[in-house]
Amino acid sequence: MLNHVPLLLIAALGGIMVSLQAQLMGIMDRQMGTLESVFITYGLGGLIIGAAMLFYRGGNLAACASVPWYSMLSGLMGLIIVGSIGYTAPRLGLVPAMTILVLAQFAAAALIDHFGMLGADIRPLTLIRGSGIVVMLVGLWMTLR
Repeated sequence: MLNHVPLLLIAALGGIMVSLQAQLMGIMDRQMGTLESVFITYGLGGLIIGAAMLFYRGGNLAACASVPWYSMLSGLMGLIIVGSIGYTAPRLGLVPAMTILVLAQFAAAALIDHFGMLGADIRPLTLIRGSGIVVMLVGLWMTLR
């Protein structure tokens, strides 16, 4: 467990950033619109990661040819993620929007793991894991009330 501490902290940092991003995108969404807030988010993020990629690696994009074509859909999926967060957070509230987002992530991840979809290692959906998702459903219901 001790060797997982850095990974747990990085994952927690990512979770905190999702909530902060949702709130900030909600502000932009209300002031400018969903498409504009997604453009600002992705555009600025793209510039920053592009500069970092060039600085640290020199821009090794030739490796794109070695990944499956459907992996490139992650960019489109990222737009959907960011857009849905920016759109729903100011309308539902941060807690309900994030609860639905996380619950949907857990359910999809459980199916991907269980069936080994898209090259994932098979990790069966056990009664305990399924119970955790049911508990989250109850939490969602409580959050939305």
